[in-house]
Amino acid sequence: MVQNQASGKQAMQCPLCSGHSVAAYHSDKRRDYLQCSLCELVFVPFHQQLSRQDEKAIYDQHQNSAYDQGYREFLRRLTNPLLDQLKEGSQGLDFGCGPGPTLSVMLEEQGHTMALFDLYYANDPAVLDRQYDFITSTEVIEHLAQPGAELQRLWNLLVTGGHLGLMTKQVRNRDAFANWHYKNDLTHISFFSEQTFVYLGQQWGSTPEFIGADVIIFRK
Repeated sequence: MVQNQASGKQAMQCPLCSGHSVAAYHSDKRRDYLQCSLCELVFVPFHQQLSRQDEKAIYDQHQNSAYDQGYREFLRRLTNPLLDQLKEGSQGLDFGCGPGPTLSVMLEEQGHTMALFDLYYANDPAVLDRQYDFITSTEVIEHLAQPGAELQRLWNLLVTGGHLGLMTKQVRNRDAFANWHYKNDLTHISFFSEQTFVYLGQQWGSTPEFIGADVIIFRK
């Protein structure tokens, strides 16, 4: 997974849009959750986020594998609609590939060329200096302490006409959030809603395509 820690001065500033109109959204026995009134991102304040060492210790327990058919089926929620939009032999980047890259293998099997980046498991900054026909990021953006900067960087790496494919569970409303298992993972610190993705699309001049409950595709 990928995470870049924000500075303490940014703790009460929205990490997506940099807005300062931030209010309490929810609290539980472990953390507080704030929401930005502009982009509607829900996020955990910096001082309550895990250290990189503790975060990586959790990721090291993940057992994802390209040989796991159940995991492949999960990832097909993104790869199937994305493949319908890609040209033959496209160049892609899997951002936040984790310790067991699988989505990249699936796309390579379909004739596409993949580069990998992950802060902990594939930290090659050179791949972030290239242009890509498409970028994927599955179950990653909820881990980002600075999602605005990271998503803008990915957007800038796309060629015109390129696709950004994301997978993350989405915030529905305050009542659902209170009982939402997704927030209980301490590595999850940024929570997006449909409105948040619409905001991003407005900044990028791109209308997000929502597929099912957790897949979002932007075209540049």
